[in-house]
Amino acid sequence: MLSFFKKKEVVETPEKPEVLQEKSTSWLDKLSSGLSKSAQVFSTSLIQIFTSKKLDNATLEALEDLLIMSDMGAATARKITESLRTEAFDKEISEAEIKAFLAQKIAEILAPVAKPLMLDESAKPHVVMMVGVNGNGKTTTIGKLAQQWQREGKKVMLAAGDTFRAAAVEQLQVWGQRVGCEVIHAPEGADAASVAYRALEQAKAAGVDVLLLDTAGRLQNKNNLMQELEKILKVLKKIDVAAPHTVLQVLDGTTGQNAVSQVKTFKEMVAVNGLIVSKLDGTARAGIVVALAQQFGLPVHAIGVGEGIDDLQPFDAQSFAERLVGLGKVE
Repeated sequence: MLSFFKKKEVVETPEKPEVLQEKSTSWLDKLSSGLSKSAQVFSTSLIQIFTSKKLDNATLEALEDLLIMSDMGAATARKITESLRTEAFDKEISEAEIKAFLAQKIAEILAPVAKPLMLDESAKPHVVMMVGVNGNGKTTTIGKLAQQWQREGKKVMLAAGDTFRAAAVEQLQVWGQRVGCEVIHAPEGADAASVAYRALEQAKAAGVDVLLLDTAGRLQNKNNLMQELEKILKVLKKIDVAAPHTVLQVLDGTTGQNAVSQVKTFKEMVAVNGLIVSKLDGTARAGIVVALAQQFGLPVHAIGVGEGIDDLQPFDAQSFAERLVGLGKVE
């Protein structure tokens, strides 16, 4: 199976001048830059915490507080600090050694969820239902995914299932024009389920490989949203009992612990089975990715650290953990 997250070389053509690049120094540079706010908080706070060369109770308590303040969550913070207590209590330890230890333990938590998003080639199309709160970067992520898969030679169709906001439909149409994908849409206020049904019908008839379905995310009207999403699921299964094959939630990394409640809500509503975390370049709270991994264990397929098409990249546990604590600088 192929996925845009798997490395693949694409020959540059005049029609599609941008090419999909492998994970490279430039991406690691972007990741370092994107996580710089979070890393700076760690570095500054660790200097203040480690006033003694030996690891004592006061230092461990301060470190636990730092991890909690970094949005890793209380359970994760306690797990890491207790592990450190076991291995190094009352021993001399440097700031660099603490960073290396934190990176290792964070990577161990993240490794099980760092998984590529795989397409089921037997599904025609593979339906990806996108969910998330409005403003989290859902529609932009759809556009980036569409372009990446198009570069891999996949035939992609978009469906504007967020009929609650005219701006969402218009934004998706702009992405459709940009990447050369057909966009199935309806007037503002139309039945979202009917858009989804029509899109899947047309995608099947056209031999589309991937159907990306946008949905509304107005959590303030949770009951209405629940009913709408349930209806979408019901009509999709009338055509393909396995659809949607992927329910992908997009999260805004700047929201911190609010992301936990958002995942809990959407997981209950539509059985989310994958996450993408966007806007990590604008926050000092990137530790939320660790909290999500610890609490839900859902695959984190990709992270975003910028607005560019190549600023959405596969999630790598080790690279993320190192840069979160201020290690792994590119030379």
